[in-house]
Amino acid sequence: MEYIIVQAGGKGTRLGYLTKNKPKALAPVENLPMLFHLFRKYPDKRFVIIADYKKDVLHNYLAEFSEVKYQVVDAIGTGTCSGVKQAIDLIPPKEQFMLIWSDLILPYDFDLPSEYSKSFSVSNDDRSNNVSGKEEAKADNCNDGNYVGLSVSFSCRWKYENDEFSEERSFEYGVAGFFLFKDKSFLEDVPESGELVRWMQEKNMKFKVWSLAGTREFGILEEYEKLALEKTRPFNKITVENDILTKIPVDEQGKKLSKRECAWYKKASEYGIKGLPKIYDYEPLKMEYIKGNNVYDCELSFDQKKEILRKLVSTLKELHAADSIVSDSFSIKEAYYNKTMKRLSKVEHLVPFTNEKYIRINNRNCRNIFFYKERFEKRIEALMTTEFKFIHGDCTFSNLMISYEGEPVLIDPRGYFGFEEYYGDERYDWAKLYYSIVGNYDRFNLKKFSLDIGGQSIVNGNVIKDIDDDEVRLSIESNGWEGLEKEFFELTGADEYEIKLLHAVIWLSLTTYAWQDYDSICGAFYNGLYYLEEVL
Repeated sequence: MEYIIVQAGGKGTRLGYLTKNKPKALAPVENLPMLFHLFRKYPDKRFVIIADYKKDVLHNYLAEFSEVKYQVVDAIGTGTCSGVKQAIDLIPPKEQFMLIWSDLILPYDFDLPSEYSKSFSVSNDDRSNNVSGKEEAKADNCNDGNYVGLSVSFSCRWKYENDEFSEERSFEYGVAGFFLFKDKSFLEDVPESGELVRWMQEKNMKFKVWSLAGTREFGILEEYEKLALEKTRPFNKITVENDILTKIPVDEQGKKLSKRECAWYKKASEYGIKGLPKIYDYEPLKMEYIKGNNVYDCELSFDQKKEILRKLVSTLKELHAADSIVSDSFSIKEAYYNKTMKRLSKVEHLVPFTNEKYIRINNRNCRNIFFYKERFEKRIEALMTTEFKFIHGDCTFSNLMISYEGEPVLIDPRGYFGFEEYYGDERYDWAKLYYSIVGNYDRFNLKKFSLDIGGQSIVNGNVIKDIDDDEVRLSIESNGWEGLEKEFFELTGADEYEIKLLHAVIWLSLTTYAWQDYDSICGAFYNGLYYLEEVL
């Protein structure tokens, strides 16, 4: 089987706020859009994706971030039948294919029936005799070799039992939205509109059945909100055993970052820097598991926050004083301007209103950076400095633990700045800290924000219009530290203008670093413009 059709055309209204700006296929689950879980499971297949609701977002998003072979068809008609006829037109004759709903995430160990696996090759007449223990085949009625997937572990509105479809809710026999077809002839007369399973029932179509045990469905908001909040990026796997935390990279990006992180910890140990976890091994990275909480999860008084901030600033100043080198102007330009503009270029046609000179964000008319690149570049060039310090590079609250003894511990160093390893602009550390204190980045990272683009909000499943068509509203849940902005500048001694400029730069650079969630891409862009307007 080489082809997979994904029904991604539904509005996803049962997912509420998750789909007000994007189609449900792009709703993130465990740091990946739902659709991309299927891409990762079958990276060598050819995908035909049926689009309808927010189809422009889907087209543009896939064009930038998909790494599989795919085509998108814009659905004609309504219901789960919509787009299917168009999709099968792209499947060659006599080719097997999968048809699957976009809100299903198959388990890691999911296997296809043997006659659909790449290594299996038999004549059509023999296929009905190749039945694994998982299949529960009924050869007398199903010798066409088509399959329907049964949910087994979650409830579905339709069921398939005793070779018949019935509109009856079921766990064990639930029709989850997964089908395997021997070839497209079985769907050639599918209507443009209507419910696909009901049409199959009316056609008295017969299937073998295949267990979808372990598959997860995220068609409703309640199921989605049961997910644990992801605090790590998808390029790392974290395990904890016997008070030792092990961090294992899972892709090339993770390997590259892990190499730099390990090198940084080695360097910091040479300087005897305090306020860092103990390191036990580097291949893979094994470190002390800090018994405590991220600082943004702690209930603290103003005075307690001020004391933690004092200790944290002291640790960072100790880092900065440990060693220094002559600054590199190319690294300044790379870290603050080139990288930012490169990332923004990937989302220029993905984020709404980027063709406008001004964008109204939270009642502020903000200059669009795509029209003010030269002014922005000059602001960055004015930041040139003569000395680079040993820096952490990513000292947000997300990378700061508070031990049960009340001591701050820095984790997850960035390990580089521009073209330099270890050393960089110390203002970058202060701006990253400001990013959490005033910018509330950590709540944003946990998807604790709301974003309304162009006048439409979804409240209790209903679309309402509460802002102008050309306005953006972004609200980020607070870390609860904004009241320490004055103390931050007093303790660090940093220049307020410079930190606010770099704060805006960091938000703008987040756009494609947070590529797994469309709303995060847009939110980071708009927030960057909002803060940039103060200093541009």
